[in-house]
Amino acid sequence: MATAATAPQDGISDTPEAVVVRFAGDSGDGMQLTGGQFTLSTALAGNDLATFPDFPAEIRAPQGTLFGVSAFQINFGSREINTAGDAPDVLVAMNPAALKVNIAALKPGGLVIADTGAFTKRNLDKAHYDANPLEDGSLAKYDLLAFDISEKTIEAVKPYGLGNKDALRSKNMWTLGLALWLFDRDRTPIHDWLRAKFARKPDIADANIAALDAGHAYGETAELSGPLKQLHMPPVPSEPGLYRTVTGAEAVSLGLVAGAQLAQLPLFFGGYPITPASAILHHLAGLKEFGVTTFQAEDEIAAICAAIGASYAGSLGITSSSGPGIALKTEAMGLGIMTELPLVVVNSQRGGPSTGLPTKTEQSDLYQAVYGRNGDAPMPVIAARSPSDSFECAIEACRLAVKYMTPVMLLTDGYIANAAEPWKVPDPADFTPFPAEFLTEPRGEQLLPYKRNDVGARPWIKPGTPGMMHRIGGIEKHEQTGNIDYSPDNHQRMTDLRKAKIENIPVPDQEIALGEPGGTLAVVGWGSTYGPILQAVRRSIAKGRKVAHIHVRHIWPLPANLGELLRGFDHVLVPEMNTGQFKTVLRDQFLIDARPLTKTSGQPFQIAELEEAIGKFFDGIEGNEGGEVAVNEQQLPNLESGHDDGSQPDAPFHGDGAALPGTGNPNKAVNQ
Repeated sequence: MATAATAPQDGISDTPEAVVVRFAGDSGDGMQLTGGQFTLSTALAGNDLATFPDFPAEIRAPQGTLFGVSAFQINFGSREINTAGDAPDVLVAMNPAALKVNIAALKPGGLVIADTGAFTKRNLDKAHYDANPLEDGSLAKYDLLAFDISEKTIEAVKPYGLGNKDALRSKNMWTLGLALWLFDRDRTPIHDWLRAKFARKPDIADANIAALDAGHAYGETAELSGPLKQLHMPPVPSEPGLYRTVTGAEAVSLGLVAGAQLAQLPLFFGGYPITPASAILHHLAGLKEFGVTTFQAEDEIAAICAAIGASYAGSLGITSSSGPGIALKTEAMGLGIMTELPLVVVNSQRGGPSTGLPTKTEQSDLYQAVYGRNGDAPMPVIAARSPSDSFECAIEACRLAVKYMTPVMLLTDGYIANAAEPWKVPDPADFTPFPAEFLTEPRGEQLLPYKRNDVGARPWIKPGTPGMMHRIGGIEKHEQTGNIDYSPDNHQRMTDLRKAKIENIPVPDQEIALGEPGGTLAVVGWGSTYGPILQAVRRSIAKGRKVAHIHVRHIWPLPANLGELLRGFDHVLVPEMNTGQFKTVLRDQFLIDARPLTKTSGQPFQIAELEEAIGKFFDGIEGNEGGEVAVNEQQLPNLESGHDDGSQPDAPFHGDGAALPGTGNPNKAVNQ
């Protein structure tokens, strides 16, 4: 197969170590289902993998239109996989619109598999093609395999008496069968899945199985010359254990349940549907046997208030949303901070502002998470770096909420929520329980519901406990009795106490993900940028550059050693899918000249983008040897607009001063 997939560096074998495949078609063509089942077969084959589902915002866009294209990309191989891949090696295009939207991403020499049956005059016009690209030579730099998948699907399912319209619904299964043959995959798990899915409609199950087998047989028996050759991808070496594929939404759900179990509390989830956070509600609704109660409220405000009420009553309250819904929940988060009750808020970030890009990914809610409440209302913020990492991050969010009696925000994003990767199921015994403690009687002569323990947390009192009646609500409390107290001195003390409780949470020291401390450049990331940054830094180190990757999980409070660690590098670069929010936090807290590298296209960073940016950074340094280093925006690719001319008015690199040494608390900025 002609492919530009990554090959072993020693060049011993012609078999690629990883291949990127993208399935693309109309949003009604079942591309997400096709990709999901191909992912299942890949995982069962023992390959490491990462996926990127990419679908339109419209529930059902007009058929055949450019904005109705749905795609599913998977990067899999016999080595460690950290991203869904940059450019595909194989593009399966089910119609002209899918080809037009995705062809620019395909690697030169890559393979295009196209359904000629869908390339009708009507569909070509919808995709704004003047001529049929399968026939006009415009795909000359790619390998092209074009045949009538639609016709072959209809022929395969003819014995089951389906009309053409119903028969074409199995077209994705025919395509999946060809892909399974192409990469030497077992069809049995897909057969079993189809029989289970259509258990009440065995004729439909049989028709889909027939289409799947027909696609596989086509690759196996057709005498095709040129690009279509079977490729076997060896399994990746892995530790023994129980593995499964997991999406970020699934991992968050399982982590929240595990956190509640470790806290020995029932879990209450109050939610309201919103893309891409709804999947958490869906998954938790199926876990009732673990003491989970799910509640779909009438709106976002009711959802979080119900969760706060559940925490007041002695459960672990959880709520979830995306940026617009988090905005609506903000006042209630302040209520949780004022009442000092445990609460976990999951934010699956998406492109904004307002409704923005409902199905696309972004990291633009960082300011909202760290600063976005009225009054001084600090709360811990944690960011997951991958789908599987979301499990441990959810447990950590539960632990902090219970131990410190505070709301906690867990940040994921649309990419993490929808993407899948292999996950080694952990041993429950590896996690230390953190059982919640309820105050059942006064600790002295008088009940003091806001008297704090050694970590600054007030006691948790279940309503109805004899002799433990106390006031609770959103108005300022007396620092010990909890009675309403508007006095200036009390408000000052309570503000300081709530602030100190959060700032003094001991989070683990920051480690370097890749590279050595004290080099020329630290590339600092958070959230889902982990995979692309790691690979870009790895490639840069292989070129002899003194660069390191630092990835931050605890966004607030920041690790105590982070300032000192960053000041050990000559320069700090912060790639993020926003306009530079974490860069601002680092400048604010440590007074370092962190430089932004921003992208808000709704798509994840590519490894090549980051590697190019790092290279341009070092080119700028090398061009200023012997004097002050001043890397400006013209020396970096303009990732925001996709151009490399530095023409963006607010281009990615704009420093505002040299780093200053910190004193005292490393989390504090230095007043100079």
